[in-house]
This record gives sequence, C-alpha cells and structure tokens, in this order.
Amino acid sequence: MVQHEHPDSARVPTGSPVRTCIGCRERALAVDLLRVVVSESGPQGHVLAPDPRHRLPGRGAWLHPVEACLSLAERRRAFGRALRVSGSVDTSEVDHWVRAGHPPRAVPLEQNRHKHS
Repeated sequence: MVQHEHPDSARVPTGSPVRTCIGCRERALAVDLLRVVVSESGPQGHVLAPDPRHRLPGRGAWLHPVEACLSLAERRRAFGRALRVSGSVDTSEVDHWVRAGHPPRAVPLEQNRHKHS
C-alpha cells in the first residue's frame, strides 16, 4: 500500500484539533480559527454569533478571523452549508468581531486546560 506525502503547508502538529476555514478552505489549528454558531433563528433568517471560547452549543463553522476569509465565506454562501441552515444568514455580529481585531480565542488554551496531579 502506498502512502502519499502531504505538502509541508498541509502539515500541522499532531494531537491538536485541526479545522478547515470555510472562507479560504485552508486547514489550521482550531485555536487559530474563530468558531461561528447560529445564535437565533426566526422568520427573517438566522443570526450568526462568534464563539471565541469554542463552548456554545450547536454546530459550528470555523473561520480565520480576517476580513478576507469572512468576505470569501459570505460570497461563497459557506455559512449556510457549514451550519446546515437554509435561508438568509445575518453575519453582522461576526463581521463586527472580525473588524474589531479580536483574537480568535478569548482564553488562551493553556489557561483553559485542567491540571491533573
């Protein structure tokens, strides 16, 4: 059986969760991406919310927290497919988060881990 080598750009450290950005479609560590979830659903559509702590319930979509990836995801209508929702999606909260320059994760991963003795 032949195993194919992946290009160096596709390699990421093992043991860390890896996700795909729905904008640029690049694989990256989950701590480097912003998780987006549906916060409200109504007759006007679905409202998306940033989930910097990666803790909100529901299906999540992953995005580099930069305007280029956000606009690509909106143009490709990737949020609806990734979150499995139909109808319009309101990305204004996510847009505000990205434009404000927040880091993708509110709490550093090291502080979030439980210490075992």
